[in-house]
Amino acid sequence: MADQETYSNRTYRRLTGGSWPATFEITVGETNLHIAADRDLSRKARDAVVEARSQILAYARDFPEFLESFSPIAGNSDAAPVVREMLEASRLTGVGPMAAVAGAIAEAVGRALLHESGQVAVENGGDIFLASERQIKVGIFAGDSSFSGRLALRLQPGRDGLGVCTSSGTVGPSKSLGSADAAVVVARSAALADAAATAFGNLLKREEDIEPALERVCIIEGVKGALAIIGERLGAKGSIELISM
Repeated sequence: MADQETYSNRTYRRLTGGSWPATFEITVGETNLHIAADRDLSRKARDAVVEARSQILAYARDFPEFLESFSPIAGNSDAAPVVREMLEASRLTGVGPMAAVAGAIAEAVGRALLHESGQVAVENGGDIFLASERQIKVGIFAGDSSFSGRLALRLQPGRDGLGVCTSSGTVGPSKSLGSADAAVVVARSAALADAAATAFGNLLKREEDIEPALERVCIIEGVKGALAIIGERLGAKGSIELISM
């Protein structure tokens, strides 16, 4: 399928747009990140990936349900920061903690790099953490839909940053119970955006689901806005600006 080939080749990464002084990629285990910053911070980024993954794996050794549950689980108060972010995102959205893993790692790396870069974008399998004082345009890939590659979100992340994450029932390896070509969520954190996008995507089985699903996802605390594409039908809600590519 063309959409799966696009995902495998990571060509959707060209849709994140914008000019950055430096871009580089980091791969550690299953984690493959595309990063943009003020300069090449590959070593620091790799260290941050290793640390984030170590926190997750260490917690999972003591609490195996952390990796396996499709619903929120009770958290340990001593959990490491990345794990706490995932547990909280899970609690707010009603999905399992691992639904937040890509966004949580992207944000952990991005925040580590902000100590040495005034702006950062970290993309992890289509899930993005952004921190910048300038406007950023993020393109939308939606498989075989005619909207794919034609639309973008125009965002003003600010120094505090935000998350932009996408779930799909037709593109990529992530598990979704729905049939959306794209279920996009913008939220105060990338972990929350990731988990919320999963919950949102699970609700989108047919075109008639778009409006009620948008209502449900946009009342989640910390969600700023959402967009859904199923075939030739699109819906959006919240504080997001949709523009042409």
